[in-house]
Amino acid sequence: ASPLLSGSRSSKTFKPKKNIPEGSHQYELLKHAEATLGSGNLRQAVMLPEGEDLNEWIAVNTVDFFNQINMLYGTITEFCTEGSCPVMSAGPRYEYHWADGTNIKKPIKCSAPKYIDYLMTWVQDQLDDETLFPSKIGVPFPKNFMSVAKTILKRLFRVYAHIYHQHFDSVMRLQEEAHLNTSFKHFIFFVQEFSLIDRRELAPLHELIEKLGSKDR
Repeated sequence: ASPLLSGSRSSKTFKPKKNIPEGSHQYELLKHAEATLGSGNLRQAVMLPEGEDLNEWIAVNTVDFFNQINMLYGTITEFCTEGSCPVMSAGPRYEYHWADGTNIKKPIKCSAPKYIDYLMTWVQDQLDDETLFPSKIGVPFPKNFMSVAKTILKRLFRVYAHIYHQHFDSVMRLQEEAHLNTSFKHFIFFVQEFSLIDRRELAPLHELIEKLGSKDR
């Protein structure tokens, strides 16, 4: 196999992976999520398991999506450069400017690699914040948890949108499209199940989302 297709390459993460502590309840939830995903029924796999806390379920899955997108983007970083992607876009009609509300308050226009670096670093900081994403049993989630999770997922969606619009040819060459499609379908079914991303935000991949959904009715 060419080095492009060797297994070591496709497991490269863009940022450090966020680990859920083994033996914790969240780890059990993650294992549950992985097991139900294996059944192939994604609509069912994303549903809140009986008796579980919604915030905790959303937290575990958000961490998992961060890790998945991290790996998917990690496989194409060499094709996503200042030269190839001078702006962060998802097709000609959608361009994103970065602001995090604290360090950068006024949205700045930047290249896709820079934008995605800002975005993933920002998400990582949220996931590592124990007051937002408590890893200890019994520590309550903050009142604003849902709005934070929605913002994280809305921003992670933009990385999928950029990969699909600007780098799908590279994904095909690397034979990663099945992996990308499965990950994205899982993500979309999850955010649809709990109404986590506004429809307007999903517009750049509207057709793909329709297609993925119609196969599962």
